[in-house]
Amino acid sequence: MADQDETAKLWKVNRTIHELVKDRGFQVSDDEIHMDLATFRSHYGNQSGTIDRSQLNFFTNHQNNPMEQIFIFFSDEKSVGVKTMRKLLGILEEKSIQRGIIVFPGNMTPSARKVIVAMASQYKLEEFSEADLLVNITHHTLVPKHDVLTPEQKKTLLERYRLKETQLPRIQLADPVARYYGLRRGQVVKITRPSETSGRYASYRICF
Repeated sequence: MADQDETAKLWKVNRTIHELVKDRGFQVSDDEIHMDLATFRSHYGNQSGTIDRSQLNFFTNHQNNPMEQIFIFFSDEKSVGVKTMRKLLGILEEKSIQRGIIVFPGNMTPSARKVIVAMASQYKLEEFSEADLLVNITHHTLVPKHDVLTPEQKKTLLERYRLKETQLPRIQLADPVARYYGLRRGQVVKITRPSETSGRYASYRICF
């Protein structure tokens, strides 16, 4: 029963991480997103019926820039430490990929988080616990539509309204939606909400 619960959890996590990567503009197969539980179990389960997390690892290219790649690394460690981070960095170096996301079942040690900060100039590393990915927060009815602006769109916005960056409302780097889209400091997101009077209205926030 525990194995079945674990498989169902990983099935949801796998779906959400593929949706996240796709929403960031990377190439993702719809078959991965729409895979049912039975197919997931037969595809990724081992002979004993448990899911081998290493089989869930994948990397993909950005739709608009094939040179930009991202690697998704599933750790089976309950508490991710420096050793696992070194393993991830080794894979990224071997594949010449600068962006990585690590997904883990428990938590991450402070030492492991320091590795992310220390390597920030060379690698863009992000971390999500499996609990973070059990549901896709952007599908929630209370979460409005978010669109990340390109640098050109941001420039046009600021010029059109004669604004400085500091005059835009802010969205925190640690905000769950900001984390989902992988926002970086200085990036602007367009938030579209339904309006009773005008149908829809847009607001803009800058990540800080």
